[in-house]
Amino acid sequence: MHEDRNSGGPGAACQVTPSGADQEFLSLERELTVLLRRARANQAEMAREVHPDLESSAYGLLIRLDEQGGQRATELAGYIGVGKATMSRQLRALEELGLIAREPDPADGRAWLVTLTEEGSRRVGTVREARRARYVRELSHWDRREVAELARLLHELNDVMAK
Repeated sequence: MHEDRNSGGPGAACQVTPSGADQEFLSLERELTVLLRRARANQAEMAREVHPDLESSAYGLLIRLDEQGGQRATELAGYIGVGKATMSRQLRALEELGLIAREPDPADGRAWLVTLTEEGSRRVGTVREARRARYVRELSHWDRREVAELARLLHELNDVMAK
């Protein structure tokens, strides 16, 4: 690392990496690494709460279906960021567990719409409510405006990362 940029006022040097990341971006990278590691572990835990045989990545699919309703497998694959083969395998497993159903897309008979079953919706709803209650408990000392600002910033970050 070398010192060649100022931050924090006149004469205050800040370390900058060859990629141009200064202390703020180094701190961001560190905190996001910790957050993502914890999020993956949390997602796996929530998936097992929905059904003990679920892979952690399946939880995101179930949440997407819960929020958006029926979706084509290709839309789900794009949203989650996996290939068609991986998506087909995950959907087959979810279907075998009775959490989703596939039906022909009325707009295109060649495509299938994936939807949550009543059982899938019930299980996902139970886990989501428990997760929300946990956030309320853990962030009860935060001001509501801080919670709203965190949600807004995370939404912006998710939008940028999706591009």
